[in-house]
Amino acid sequence: MTDLKSDSSATRRARGRPRAWDDKTEQNTIKSLDRAMAVFEHLSTQSGVSLSALSDQLGESTATLYRILFTLETRGLVEFDQAQQLWHIGPGAFIIGARFLRRTSLVERARPVLRSLMEQTGETANLGVAQADQVLFVSQVETHESIRAFFPPGTLSPLHASGIGKALLAFMDEDQCKRILKQPDRERFTEHTLCDAGLLAADLEAIRARGFSIDGEEKNLGMRCIAAPVFNHYGEAVAGLSVSGPTSRVSPDRIGPFAEAVKAAAAALTAALGGEIAPPQTKTVE
Repeated sequence: MTDLKSDSSATRRARGRPRAWDDKTEQNTIKSLDRAMAVFEHLSTQSGVSLSALSDQLGESTATLYRILFTLETRGLVEFDQAQQLWHIGPGAFIIGARFLRRTSLVERARPVLRSLMEQTGETANLGVAQADQVLFVSQVETHESIRAFFPPGTLSPLHASGIGKALLAFMDEDQCKRILKQPDRERFTEHTLCDAGLLAADLEAIRARGFSIDGEEKNLGMRCIAAPVFNHYGEAVAGLSVSGPTSRVSPDRIGPFAEAVKAAAAALTAALGGEIAPPQTKTVE
């Protein structure tokens, strides 16, 4: 008698992957595609790079790189700034990434939390995730105030000069955090930007202890942001929530109430994802 269950399982496997699935040799690698993806991944770590600089960085000829970039450009995955002659990651990359985020339900589950946070504080609520050494803002609920913070989905910001960025950095894997702290020449955006590794490390230690971060005009003068991390079921900080607004409204006397609101919102989203809030930490990252 035929085992229908076995036949069904075999059919599902055949439809989802070929018999050579476990063969990881070169014969199953499309070299041109692999090379294009390597270029695409490298470009995603840059804030804009020229063709010649990209050639030096990757050790590829400019002719080869141009064909790859042109192909990716037709799909909207990269884009070319004609004025500055620089290549950037394109909007198509965010669209694909957003589809992945919808699959993981992060953005979908965050929307009511962001809306509630905005209504409670009266300020713009943001959701961001780490992308390499930057924060990628993936969702936002804007305040009704005429003067507001604005980080549209797809905006990138350095980890060291962002409320969400510092919240993620503080609870990041220790080795990864050390690597980022050791990076030289952190960009200074204002006189308040924490470019010195020692000052930044001390701030991260304080963030771990209290459970929230403050961006006090470190990216933009006149703007203040309060953020807290969101954790998955492994206890990893996978996203950050924040409220941001002008310092005239997000004033020192409101930092405490806003911080409690942000932490509560981050805890609610963590719970919705099946995660668990990490206890206060006092580890020192050298």
